[in-house]
Amino acid sequence: MSRWTRRRVLRGFLGGGLVTVGLPWLEVFAGRSARAACETGFPQRFGTFFWGNGNLPFRWTPTGEGEGEAWALSEQLQPLAALKDHITVVTGYAIKVPNISPHWSGAAGLLTGRALTGDDSSWAVAAPTLDQLLAAELGNETLYRSLEIGVDTDAVYSWSGPDARNFGETDPYTLYERLFGETFREPGGEGQVDPTLGYRRSALDAVMTDIADLQSELGASDRVRLEQHLDGVRDLELRLARLEEDPPELDSCVRPDAPSASWPDVDGRPDIIGRSRALADLLAMALACDQTRIFTFQFTKPLSNALLAGASDGHHNLTHNEGGEQAEVHDITLAIMAEFGYLLEALRAIPEGDETLLDHCMVLGTTEVSEGRTHSLDEVPLVLAGGGCGRIRMGVHHRTYSQESVGKVMLSVQRAMGLNAADWGDGDTYVTDGVSEIEP
Repeated sequence: MSRWTRRRVLRGFLGGGLVTVGLPWLEVFAGRSARAACETGFPQRFGTFFWGNGNLPFRWTPTGEGEGEAWALSEQLQPLAALKDHITVVTGYAIKVPNISPHWSGAAGLLTGRALTGDDSSWAVAAPTLDQLLAAELGNETLYRSLEIGVDTDAVYSWSGPDARNFGETDPYTLYERLFGETFREPGGEGQVDPTLGYRRSALDAVMTDIADLQSELGASDRVRLEQHLDGVRDLELRLARLEEDPPELDSCVRPDAPSASWPDVDGRPDIIGRSRALADLLAMALACDQTRIFTFQFTKPLSNALLAGASDGHHNLTHNEGGEQAEVHDITLAIMAEFGYLLEALRAIPEGDETLLDHCMVLGTTEVSEGRTHSLDEVPLVLAGGGCGRIRMGVHHRTYSQESVGKVMLSVQRAMGLNAADWGDGDTYVTDGVSEIEP
């Protein structure tokens, strides 16, 4: 056990007097090293695949428990059959927050560990979402600290803090131009650096000087608001610096073909599947080129009424109005899982050394409720894919029978990503232990 603790201070003498300097959190405090890279040297990545309106728990939960042949995929997980050894399914966990705003409360409790503030008519998150918590720690070495993608809306559930939502890219061609446009350089290629970068950097320097003067005149609450705004400025500085550097030596990194600039409706319905797959392919190559290591891929938002092919009504309407065992809702969940599988296969298709990009990723597949019809926060669906360089066990079905807080899973994920996280959440969501059954 290390002699250092978070309360330890540095002591010395200055001008004949004793001075003390408090220490920030350091790896030695936890007795373990933060790990942002795999043992193979490739970067470790994290992403969330999110869909709205839950599932049908009686058709979701696998049979059997444990690993290997001890368990079998359920009906709703069949689209992931080819990936069974690359996923772990966790069932029985609950989102332990007041359900003041159906759909939105569950998303907040799951992804921030805290209840919403406000009420159903006017709410706000109380803390950053998991992706942004990780991006703040692990995203500073890449061109984009994180990427947000929304297939059906740009209002993705990714927050840097209260009133600081990160909007997602919905158009494949726009995302392509952003990631692989004129300023992109393949490893080993010279490319063309934007000649205006130096001017923009100088402009930012001038702005930061003015901001420093402004901060001295602000009250505490205004300084907090300004700090949130400056996060975007700092990200821009980082992107400018990365654009002027040589690209990383990643053998699988190539500029992909440009996707279509037009996505017309199919049979009078938005081409959600086509757009999703184009966005997934671009995201996979962005990760391979180390443009980002943290992402949110939102197929549909919480409380989504997306109209998918073959459905007689929007998804949310069907969860409430379809009778019986809800065959159409089941088919929609299968379609969503197929798109989750498509993204995972896109990652698995990219080699990195003797492994694949998927092996070096931790992808959390989840939604904001269990059964959409009841808005239940019990039995929240959770799929972990890739294992994050072996730091979460794969090929496992783990189930709890005591309605434990889903925060335990979130804490295991943070630790697997190298964060020295001692706890997660507050109130009934608060936990200090992860899930040992899915940890190596």
